[in-house]
Amino acid sequence: DWYLAKHKGITLDKTQQAVLDNAFSLIVKRNLAVPSVYVHRDFMPRNLMVIEPKTADGKRTLGVLDFQDAVYGPITYDIGSLMSDAFLTWEEPFVLDITIRYWQKAVKVGLLGENSLTGWGADFGEFYRAVEWQALQRHLKILGIFARLTLRDGKPKYLADTPRFINYVRKTADRYRELGPFLKLIDQIEGIETAMGFA
Repeated sequence: DWYLAKHKGITLDKTQQAVLDNAFSLIVKRNLAVPSVYVHRDFMPRNLMVIEPKTADGKRTLGVLDFQDAVYGPITYDIGSLMSDAFLTWEEPFVLDITIRYWQKAVKVGLLGENSLTGWGADFGEFYRAVEWQALQRHLKILGIFARLTLRDGKPKYLADTPRFINYVRKTADRYRELGPFLKLIDQIEGIETAMGFA
């Protein structure tokens, strides 16, 4: 409503709406299948602060800010949020490294047991796909929020970061075959022409 209709001024035709509805249905289905834990819902570098002084063993600890929107939700939400930040772009090897560490710790404390229906406790690949689908839902939500902050609340600075989220959305949609029509719709909406080459 906020990004497409109000910000972009686009009314989808029946075919486009069906593509959008199907993509949203796939995203919701995938994300509802993920085990739930308490999630921060805005877990990003700007909400992490180093606590001083150092601990007795000389280590620094992190404090977490801005947790008033915390809920019980998919375990993939916070790591997806952190690794696809609104204001920073991480290289994929770094994202994989941090996500693997997160997954290993979640398995170690029993949040993703090997006997779970999903098997994510035994298969990082399945877990990572779930993180990407969860992050995709968050990116789409943020596009709407940034448009709303601009149009309703008079805070246009947020729209400057929408290309980052469009890139995140496109990257994930391009990785999963079932999201191919959705990627084409996004490209159509954003006026992106995909280069085609034949060998």
